[in-house]
Amino acid sequence: MKFLRNKEIIRQMTVFGVLTVLFTVAAFFIQWYCSFLVLAVAVCFCLVFLISTKKRYDRIEKLSEKLNLILHGQDFLAIDDNQEGELAILESEIYKMTVKLREHSYALQKEKIYLTDSIADISHQLRTPLTTINLIMSFMQKKNLSEEKRLEYNQEINQNLIRIDWLISSLLKISKIDAGTAGFKNEHVDVRELIDRSFDPLLIPIEIRQQTFSLEVTGKPGFMGDINWTCEALGNILKNCMEHTPEGGLLKVTAQENALYTEIIITDTGKGIDPDDMPHLFERFYKGKNASDSSTGIGLALARMIIQKQNGSIKLENRIEGGAKFTIRFYKKTES
Repeated sequence: MKFLRNKEIIRQMTVFGVLTVLFTVAAFFIQWYCSFLVLAVAVCFCLVFLISTKKRYDRIEKLSEKLNLILHGQDFLAIDDNQEGELAILESEIYKMTVKLREHSYALQKEKIYLTDSIADISHQLRTPLTTINLIMSFMQKKNLSEEKRLEYNQEINQNLIRIDWLISSLLKISKIDAGTAGFKNEHVDVRELIDRSFDPLLIPIEIRQQTFSLEVTGKPGFMGDINWTCEALGNILKNCMEHTPEGGLLKVTAQENALYTEIIITDTGKGIDPDDMPHLFERFYKGKNASDSSTGIGLALARMIIQKQNGSIKLENRIEGGAKFTIRFYKKTES
């Protein structure tokens, strides 16, 4: 049998054999029949030892075969032995380890797929404005191009460059948050000041669209967070609402604070969110059915990441009257 070739067993059997001979000889000098009794007990003990050792090594061999299958690609290890003892504990610990390794492998595979998809999305987002710029540059090389047309082309190039800059900047911010190096401050944020700063870059676009902005702040709400990062999040949401609100529409922001959280609600009078898009609008690079051609699909994703990093939550739903409704809450931290 294979297990008898094991050096450990050979050493144990050798030591046991020598002791048996010594005790048998010693018993013979005491009483001759005692030597036979010692020999019989030794043989029985040897048989029990060999049988138990064989069973133990058989279990180890089966466990080794299962681990070998894991190393060669099988992603499941079933430990169905309910026996007790140190070997059973070892099997249990190995099973736990394989489960963790399998979960880690799945996570790495998922991240690999996500990274591949993200690179493809980023390439697509950058290729579109770059292709447009390249096309416009070829138009500008034409002779007898009017000054008016040249200025129009320059403006289009500038808009596409701004879009590329915003995309790269947003992706860098997302990567910093993912890596945990964003450096969020923990200071008191005045909500009225936050909304004013977030809305300021949209003053001219809203005026051009002849839209109305309404702000209702109850009391002096505030929360502990980073005003600069939160301005980025709130600005992305306001920009999204503005783009989906028709000319002459209304953007409304209300804010209040209670004992549990500070709440900011942003609503618009657009078409609302398609039910199929609702579960995915906060996913990176996801573009809804009503998204504009200039949409990159990362503004809302970045907004949610920033809000959640500051002990907050964001909820999106459609209003009964029509339009979208964003509910943002920053929860107060309870001291333990």
